[in-house]
Amino acid sequence: MQPRNMSMSGVVDLAAVKAAGEAKAKAEAARAEAVRNGGGGAVSASALVIDVDEAGFERDVLQRSAEVPVVIDFWAEWCEPCKQLGPLLESLAAEYNGRFVLAKVDVDANQMLMQQFGIQGIPAVFAVVAGQALPLFQGAAPEAQIRQTLDQLIQVGEERFGLTGLRIDSDDAPERPAAPPAGPYDALLEGAVRALDAGDFDGAVEAYQHVLDQDPGNTEAKLGLAQAELLRRVQGADPQAVRAAAAQNPADAQAQIAAADLDLVGGHVEDAFGRLVETVRRTAGDERNAVRVRLLELFEVVGGDDPRVTAARQALARVLF
Repeated sequence: MQPRNMSMSGVVDLAAVKAAGEAKAKAEAARAEAVRNGGGGAVSASALVIDVDEAGFERDVLQRSAEVPVVIDFWAEWCEPCKQLGPLLESLAAEYNGRFVLAKVDVDANQMLMQQFGIQGIPAVFAVVAGQALPLFQGAAPEAQIRQTLDQLIQVGEERFGLTGLRIDSDDAPERPAAPPAGPYDALLEGAVRALDAGDFDGAVEAYQHVLDQDPGNTEAKLGLAQAELLRRVQGADPQAVRAAAAQNPADAQAQIAAADLDLVGGHVEDAFGRLVETVRRTAGDERNAVRVRLLELFEVVGGDDPRVTAARQALARVLF
């Protein structure tokens, strides 16, 4: 089978949306039948990370994307950054436990897919949701950014397409070693707060990052780091000049990002979010991704439970999809 001809301009219709919808209906029927037969529709944990080639792309990616978001990792054996990113994505696939599937594509063996996705360098990571594809990021991105991107992808899959993920067979799930207990971080966190109060944003960033290096899930450190980085970015900025540049250049991604930072620091949360969502709509490629990433960072500053963040996430999903 020849792979489909795809254009990667923004969100891409892979000419399989109808097929993916039919596959979704069939998958739902199959899961219901499995439940009636006592099987529950569970899949093996080994199905969370798969190698994909051109011949199996429609079956393994397009049709699977009607059940669960599929993240595609384009890699090669000679690519050193790929060797850093690949294991991290595989680990996250296991951790997310069926909320997404990781499809690995060796570009040396699948040149056609590489060309059709318009990939200029690797590692490159895309996603396919209900037959629609979009670029996620290129290069060995930081783990925190990857997690934010995956969380947003999963939320869109659930809210827009009803994709609740795969159920993993409990008997087949790999045993994971217990995480070591978190260390005492009170002193570091208190020091970070003192640094923030004193205007030492570099010191606050360093302290929060030190906590996260040892305890990546520390909620207080994540929030503090996001706030410290925001304050460091706007330090010394000329608000009048920044806002004038944004007003004069509505499609300039960096000008809008700088203005959104000031909006948030000034307490204008909805204005900051709305500005960046609109800029995502206006831009494409690397510029669009930079704006999207900054918006996710500002979500961290405000907090994921805030209703303004929820509303902005939905608005961003509408723009992206």
